Amino acid sequence: MERRSSNFPTFDVTPCPEGHIERFDLETFRQVYRPAAVAPEVIEENHRSLEEQLAALRFYSLKRTCPTNAGMLVFAIDPLDLFPGAKLQFVQFDGLDLADEVISEKVFTGNLITLLAELDIFLKGRFTQKPVPISDLREQLIYDFPPEAVRELLMNAIAHRDYQSTSPIRLYQFADRIEIQNPGGLYGDASPENFPKVNAYRNPVITEAMHVLGYVNRFGRGIARARRALVENGSAEPSFDFESSHFLATIPKHPLR
Repeated sequence: MERRSSNFPTFDVTPCPEGHIERFDLETFRQVYRPAAVAPEVIEENHRSLEEQLAALRFYSLKRTCPTNAGMLVFAIDPLDLFPGAKLQFVQFDGLDLADEVISEKVFTGNLITLLAELDIFLKGRFTQKPVPISDLREQLIYDFPPEAVRELLMNAIAHRDYQSTSPIRLYQFADRIEIQNPGGLYGDASPENFPKVNAYRNPVITEAMHVLGYVNRFGRGIARARRALVENGSAEPSFDFESSHFLATIPKHPLR
């Protein structure tokens, strides 16, 4: 796999000979993705084959006559046999560390379109909201964990993870914090010294797909948006740990007095 990937700029655009277009959810491509990615008049005038349309969006390799890794990850009905780490594991603990009792858990699988939609539903209404007095006459609704901050950092993890790793993305909720860990450290020109000012995309095709579907922006503002959501909620700053094998974001819980 490493030898095959060496001729291509990123892993997600690399052809996937083990994949096949018959495994794609083509109805979702036609009805959901293509209308969001391509102007209606272009689609109407377009007489290209389905493979050519997918290739134009970098989900298919015409030269190798097979999907790209991005194509399999975004559209394959079940990509786990080829990418066993392409899932997200949620666990809520009744305490401060991994040894404490598990309150609830869930694993999100499927292609990225399915996973992102299910994760969006899961996050809605998940976090506690409470009115907190900010003056004698005014109150402000405060979250224990602001949903926008959690969502932005999760989208960052999904877009930037190393899909060659067999490890899942981990969303762990503790009594005092949320941890989001994805396989793959900082990529390209990004370093602990210049993060998050310098952005490098490990998976540009997947990131573009997430942008088309409305989950991320293309301007590297996810970390800034998460920080702003925390500030507006009165929460403490998030923290980030960088390792060669993983990236860890920690969101502190608001005390909600």
